[in-house]
Amino acid sequence: MKLTANGININYLVEGSGPWITLSHSLTCDLSMWDGLAAALAPHFTVLRYDTRGHGHTSAPEGPYSFDQLTADLLGLLDALKIERTHFVGLSMGGMIGQHLALTAPQRLDKLVIANSTSRIPPEAGPLWDERIAIARSQGCSGLVEGTLGRWFTPAFRTANPAQTERIGKLIADTPPTGFIGCASAIRALDISDRINAITTPTLVIAGADDPGTPPAMSEVIAGKIAGARYAVIPAASHLS
Repeated sequence: MKLTANGININYLVEGSGPWITLSHSLTCDLSMWDGLAAALAPHFTVLRYDTRGHGHTSAPEGPYSFDQLTADLLGLLDALKIERTHFVGLSMGGMIGQHLALTAPQRLDKLVIANSTSRIPPEAGPLWDERIAIARSQGCSGLVEGTLGRWFTPAFRTANPAQTERIGKLIADTPPTGFIGCASAIRALDISDRINAITTPTLVIAGADDPGTPPAMSEVIAGKIAGARYAVIPAASHLS
């Protein structure tokens, strides 16, 4: 399903019944990243999934994008669907959107789950993001597949789950370069560690023990700054925990 909000067409899917819960995916994925979790949640919640700006079947205008813009996209979607309050689960980039949502419109949130994410990209990581942006610009996102899969899954998981790994690899390759570059530019500039202590939403922070992209130390910072936050580490899990 699609609707227009904040100047773009947003692709989304609603299923299940019960209180609203919104799922926000990582960079270079789309709402199908959540297929397994959505199926598990649907008997208990009305599950909203959507493709972030620049991903899947949502519009991919030229960037750069900002987290204020990505958060406004989400609020526009919630408004259009007349969703006053929702639980929110965001992984990686989705977790960054969740932090901004909790700062911008806390009245729209019931509970917040931030998985495999961070509140700040350190300056020394800037060149890594510049390199990824350059690859997307010159080769398309297919040039990012192997490096990304290596960060997102442990070797043991890739060996045991080749079909799942291949499915995610296709999502990465199919991401519009303009969408990747737009969102990657927002991520590269992320620095809200000094602001998130203002978050009052009940929060669970999840890390993957073997995640090299957003290691547990980054999640510990988030959990330590949000009053009352719970923190959990999933063993033997990497970025798509």
